Amino acid sequence: MRFAGRVAIVTGGASGIGLATAQRLVREGAQVVVADLHAAPDIPSIACDVGHERDVARAVEHAFTHYGRLDVVVNNAAMMIFEPIDAHGIADLRRVLDVDFVGPFLFTQHVLRRCGRGACIVNVASVHAIQTTPLVASYAAAKAALLSLTRSTAIEGKPKGIRANAVVPGAIETPMLRTNPNIASGAETIDAADVGQPENVAAAIAFLASDDAAFITGASLEVDGGRLARL
Repeated sequence: MRFAGRVAIVTGGASGIGLATAQRLVREGAQVVVADLHAAPDIPSIACDVGHERDVARAVEHAFTHYGRLDVVVNNAAMMIFEPIDAHGIADLRRVLDVDFVGPFLFTQHVLRRCGRGACIVNVASVHAIQTTPLVASYAAAKAALLSLTRSTAIEGKPKGIRANAVVPGAIETPMLRTNPNIASGAETIDAADVGQPENVAAAIAFLASDDAAFITGASLEVDGGRLARL
């Protein structure tokens, strides 16, 4: 029970990677709060739009009020918009950045301000931060910024005893994958052997959030079945 006595917030935890992560942390003894626009099945949830500062503050306060502490934040909530750069709406761009980057930034601020030694953050980035495809410039840029934020947080968190790491998932069997128009059109092809399950990413997140990774901070762990190695 690596997380016995610990409290975690998982954003975007109502489905996909976030739900698998919340369930994994619960199985390993954590008290988990899902911060999502929708409730997670059988896990305490709080309505939260991560791009809104007040929602983020309310989610963090909920953890402290109900459980007295906060040890782990998994910044998983994300969205994609498929538009070419030269036709990308600015409102759409800002919304993607709010969810995929500003939200993790806000949660990071709260962790650094309020959490004690031993706390940690795990950011869920994407292979698109490293190698990308057409029509997802805003998502890819936000995820690249998230990797940079992870490194900066590791530097600033070290004197406080707070770690920050990231996972870099590849193609994972989630609704986001199957609604991707690049895949539907054939612009992006994925071998079935390269498609992982949410539980594969959840296992990596749990490792990075645990004391097994106590000497790991500022790292980005690729969880992509070796896909990037061949690109």
